[in-house]
Amino acid sequence: MTKVKPLLILKKYNKQILGVLFYVVFILFVTGCSNMDTSGSPIFDLGNQVVDGSDPQAVSSSLQILLLLTVLSLAPALLVVITAFTRIVIVLSFVRNALAVPQVPPNQVIVGLSLFLTLYVMAPTWSKINQEALQPYLDGEISQQAAYETGIVPIREFLFKQTREQDLALFMHLSDLPRPETRDDIPNYVLIPAFIISELKTAFQMGIVIFVPFLVIDMVVASALMSMGMMMLPPSLISLPFKLLLFVMVDGWHLIIRSLVMSFGN
Repeated sequence: MTKVKPLLILKKYNKQILGVLFYVVFILFVTGCSNMDTSGSPIFDLGNQVVDGSDPQAVSSSLQILLLLTVLSLAPALLVVITAFTRIVIVLSFVRNALAVPQVPPNQVIVGLSLFLTLYVMAPTWSKINQEALQPYLDGEISQQAAYETGIVPIREFLFKQTREQDLALFMHLSDLPRPETRDDIPNYVLIPAFIISELKTAFQMGIVIFVPFLVIDMVVASALMSMGMMMLPPSLISLPFKLLLFVMVDGWHLIIRSLVMSFGN
């Protein structure tokens, strides 16, 4: 009994399928064109507020609203790339892996703690943005462009403070940009990836320091088991209680959180 391959069936009916798709698209296009009214019809309908397409100022305001909604949709990505979140969540993940308990604390606790620590570390920066850019803009004292130019300054100060010069030089070289005279000459599309690389390096350096004492415990336990001839017993099963005991006795969470916060210069 011969089997018909799915690819052969698709090739056989390929032209028919494409014809049906083109026909459906053509019908939808003709129907849409027939329902269009180009004589002063509104181009946006935001709830009960209809924006007339013939008013350039109204169209500009509507586009600004759409741009704001787009920026809000990118808020999680911005939280990762221009805040302290990256370093904090990586270091806390290293702590969990060093203890050899991959499910304790759970991911929800790690991410939640990282978010609140990020809020704490970034509080001075956001407070400065609120006082110098957001509140004056809401009060109508400055324009939207001026609010952006004023609000981006504290963020750039934070990014420069945590970014290594060699990482900045790398992306300046990759972008074929001339040597900057001041920090204002470094664009954001160079500063942000350099900041991310610096954060990754700092987080991995802290992770190495965290792993060393627990690695020593694993080696001691493995050597002891081998000397006693208990090679079939997993060393991680015996070393886990000693790791937890050491972590609790030195107040590990206090040391980790304190080191994390102080690493940002707060």
